[in-house]
Amino acid sequence: MSVPTEIPDGDLDLDGAVIVALGCNDKGVWASCEQALEAALARFRAEGVDILARSSWWTSKAWPDPTDPPFLNGVVIVRTAHDPAVLMSKLSRMEDVFDRRRSARNAPRTLDLDLIAYGRLNGDLEGLILPHPRAAERLFVMGPLAEIAPEWRHPTLAGDAATLAAQATVATDARPLSR
Repeated sequence: MSVPTEIPDGDLDLDGAVIVALGCNDKGVWASCEQALEAALARFRAEGVDILARSSWWTSKAWPDPTDPPFLNGVVIVRTAHDPAVLMSKLSRMEDVFDRRRSARNAPRTLDLDLIAYGRLNGDLEGLILPHPRAAERLFVMGPLAEIAPEWRHPTLAGDAATLAAQATVATDARPLSR
């Protein structure tokens, strides 16, 4: 998939950025979590979601139970005409297509899609809390985001993606996957 891995200066309004985080630690029917995540990205356009930029894949121990399989995570900045609720519904449906099981909180998953931010919107929007309430704590979200948009500013916290990545307290072992 030929999607830019960094955003040239001025090519994207980061204040209006729609950010989606992806994760996998159960490869399911795919050969690897990387293959599962690439397959998920390939479905975005069919759901009315265009990928503007994507991070590399990052690996980290599972959290909160490090005995679960390790995670592969990444972040994309997207463009869509869907409002936040419709977008979240489409992301949830994609998880279902990828055989996501919700047997227990934080259980291994074939696909995890989180809406991290939708422009500068903040608050509880019909059960959807934006920005994602725990994203800033997680290096597996802020690290990949800082890779593609270090100047992105969190809608409610002081700090840009690069600063928040440096301050993350969850999954501090997260690192870009070696190629």
